[in-house]
Amino acid sequence: MFSKETYTNRRTRLQADMGSGIILLPGNDDSGMNYRDNIYPFRQDSSLLYFTGIDRPGLTFVLDIDNNREILFGNEATVEEIMWTGPVDSLASAAARAGLAEVRPLSQLEDFLAQAVQQQRPVHFLPPYRPEHTLKLSAWLDIPAAAVAQRVSVKLIKAVISQRAIKTAEEIAQIEIAVNTTIDMQLKAMELAAAGVTETEIAGRLQAVAIAAGGNISFPVILTANGQFLHNHPHKTAFRDGQLVLCDCGAENAMRYAGDLTRTHPVNKKFSTAQREVYDIVYNAYKAAADAVRPGIRFKDVHLLACEQIAAGLISLGLMKGNAKEAVAAGAHALFFPCGLGHMLGLDIHDMEGLGEEYVGYTAALKKSTDFGLKSLRLGRELEEGFVFTIEPGIYFNPLLNAAWEAEGKHRDFICYDKLAAYNNFGGVRLEDNFLVTAAGSRILGRPFAKTATEIEDLIAQ
Repeated sequence: MFSKETYTNRRTRLQADMGSGIILLPGNDDSGMNYRDNIYPFRQDSSLLYFTGIDRPGLTFVLDIDNNREILFGNEATVEEIMWTGPVDSLASAAARAGLAEVRPLSQLEDFLAQAVQQQRPVHFLPPYRPEHTLKLSAWLDIPAAAVAQRVSVKLIKAVISQRAIKTAEEIAQIEIAVNTTIDMQLKAMELAAAGVTETEIAGRLQAVAIAAGGNISFPVILTANGQFLHNHPHKTAFRDGQLVLCDCGAENAMRYAGDLTRTHPVNKKFSTAQREVYDIVYNAYKAAADAVRPGIRFKDVHLLACEQIAAGLISLGLMKGNAKEAVAAGAHALFFPCGLGHMLGLDIHDMEGLGEEYVGYTAALKKSTDFGLKSLRLGRELEEGFVFTIEPGIYFNPLLNAAWEAEGKHRDFICYDKLAAYNNFGGVRLEDNFLVTAAGSRILGRPFAKTATEIEDLIAQ
């Protein structure tokens, strides 16, 4: 946990931003894998964690603004529970470390909320992302389960985002811990990748690195020879000489802050000529995007700049034709780069996206596009000092998508379909790092780590 003052100050600001009513933040519960007592690793709700720092199941936090009360509802561990788990800190002591003086049994929560509903007091809650949250909110607030999503508090969503989006120095330090562990994971992938080794063998060792560092993975590891599929999780597929390894992984540190890095490297330690050509285009797009970051610039414009770099590079290879800027304006580049350039990063790997991309990544003045490619851009708004986000351009040769577009005759003025068959077995290349927006521009988070094709080859050779 951070200091008591950190959580107290966060809640004080939240209370001031909301002004009145009751704020209801349900925490997560243990969840059984296949029966009740065989549970998945516990992960606390990020907003409850942000405002209380208490990382244990079975809690709900209530901030009664009108009566200036902060109440943590939860149960102390029983003797029979401790028999299985061993001693745990009391809930009262954890609450005290968060600056919370009032702790009440979970059994009293339903009556508390029923009274608030009867008095017609506004109860603000965030969008539920687990079905049990929806059912609890339905029962507590006497709302049909199907209507819960329509009753979320937009005012609370915006108040939470306004705080969580700007990372403090102590948060940045935690993110860098996670990023450095993620670098260790990437190094392990480079160490282990070889012909005959399977994707799952490497991915399992990467998760071990994250766990050994005191946390876990921040999302399921993406490690594949089939990088043309954007989120292709590992299979029992053995790598072959001449293939590329696309590794997109992240560590979550002990305080639940996340890292998220991607590197693409050759199985046989050296890029082929074609692989290096494509890699260099991706790196140039990455560098152009990173150099453009500063407070006030729209991330959508940074994304489009990277897209133009990709299109220009593919034109130089003869895979596209015409003018790069016009090709991007038409959306032709999205055949090769169909996703967004990056996303926010923090306590969530896609930070706060459960609260709604329209609020996290966009504004009332800037709406999310519905066009192929742009509709996958999760962050478009103007960047602010203190934002932490990813930059992750890529080029993907997906024969299924290529064939579909060619059959439709899409963007024939920009795409050289006759040249694409030579890349059917290429896969994909992605390069991703984590950035902090500073007053002067930006800085990359974590210790220095190989980025160029030459740096990656030299690192593997070591």
